[in-house]
Amino acid sequence: MDHVDRITAQWRRERPDLDVAPLALLGRLLRVAELAERELAAGLAESELQPGWFDLLAALRRNGPPYELNPTRLMHATLLSSGGITKRLDRLAEAGFVERRPDPDDRRGTLVKLTRKGRGTIDKLVAVHVANEERLLQSLKLGERRALDAALRRLLADLEPNGGF
Repeated sequence: MDHVDRITAQWRRERPDLDVAPLALLGRLLRVAELAERELAAGLAESELQPGWFDLLAALRRNGPPYELNPTRLMHATLLSSGGITKRLDRLAEAGFVERRPDPDDRRGTLVKLTRKGRGTIDKLVAVHVANEERLLQSLKLGERRALDAALRRLLADLEPNGGF
């Protein structure tokens, strides 16, 4: 019996007229996400990255050469607010992970590019991150992982506005 089982048992006792199965499923999903996020952050804690930097560096790296995006595209790629992006980019630039340059296609725009240090750091850390994700999923068999992935993909497609973009 897990924590969610105890909560749903209490609701079934107090409100037997309600089907609390959705509460149990989403409760577990949210709890797993919270615990996984904590574990994944701990796996990156030994790096010189501050919390939240990994996602920005990863977005630039997975975009491919020349490993640069404008702040608006970075915002969409990471689901951060414009204020959150600006603050993190300032710190990433100060630490030497990214550099900013004027956008040649937009006189008012800026492009953010991974530096050599930024690319080396994210290349090393993404391998650590994926290994930690694999460790977190080890209790699930391959078929269970595929079924869970397919179910979550359908759910996400229904919940995300505009297909996530």
